[in-house]
Amino acid sequence: MNLIDKEVMHKSFGEGNIVDQDEKFVTIDFNKETKKFVFPDAFGKFLKLKDESANATLKQTIIKLEEKQEILEKKREEEQAQRHLEQQRVNELKKMLKNHKLHESSQLVFWLDESEDEQVFTDWEIYSGEIKSGKNKGQPNKPVRLHQNSIVLLTKRDPKENEEKRTIEGLYMVGETFVGKTAEDGMVPAHSKFKIKLTEEESEKMLFWNYYINEKYPHRMTWNTGKYRYFDNLWAAQILKDIIDLKSDAEERQLAEDFFLHFCKMNQLDPNQIPERNGALMQG
Repeated sequence: MNLIDKEVMHKSFGEGNIVDQDEKFVTIDFNKETKKFVFPDAFGKFLKLKDESANATLKQTIIKLEEKQEILEKKREEEQAQRHLEQQRVNELKKMLKNHKLHESSQLVFWLDESEDEQVFTDWEIYSGEIKSGKNKGQPNKPVRLHQNSIVLLTKRDPKENEEKRTIEGLYMVGETFVGKTAEDGMVPAHSKFKIKLTEEESEKMLFWNYYINEKYPHRMTWNTGKYRYFDNLWAAQILKDIIDLKSDAEERQLAEDFFLHFCKMNQLDPNQIPERNGALMQG
């Protein structure tokens, strides 16, 4: 509302004329002196427009401004509450990371079905599936062992082929702040950097059972049921080491090397002391 040249009445200074106005202040000439007042706070308390029609319009304008201010204040309070909750979550995560103890088998291998085969390498995340029985039946699985040191290995097998033909299609480190215990939705996202998709030719050379072995039944190669299973940290290191040798492109090879060294650091493994692969396919 334009208030320039409007006549006003002040309780102490008497009659005056508005000579300047901006979003926060109005300046009033009271003949002998000029005063600046906070707008719109001063109106209704100390100031009043002499024109009743203009005064009524100003009151409506002030009401709208106050309503707008209330909305903004409420939004600020909600944002502050949200920031507080986020900070709590960050603090809890830091505490969880600090107290984390490495598990010797905290890597996860998935069996990709046809619907996931391409999508996972676009979205770079995978769903851990649902609980099949018990009181939590139908709820998302929580891959509780997964932590900042964990890899998700992506494999597949043609239904017409034997299990020994299962190939490694790619792999990724879990997201930088991902903790399996808190994965309420069952989604496992990838790290921003450490993720690799193998070409078809490379994948054919990376047979899963060259690395994985059931120690009780070393010659047995069966997946049985379930969408995923945990596997040994050393086996994941062996897989990464072999992927480095597969890569001919300098940039891809460097990524694989960086991935391998990062993985070894996160799992407290000596990169120079990784044993040779000795999976079920290597057992005589």
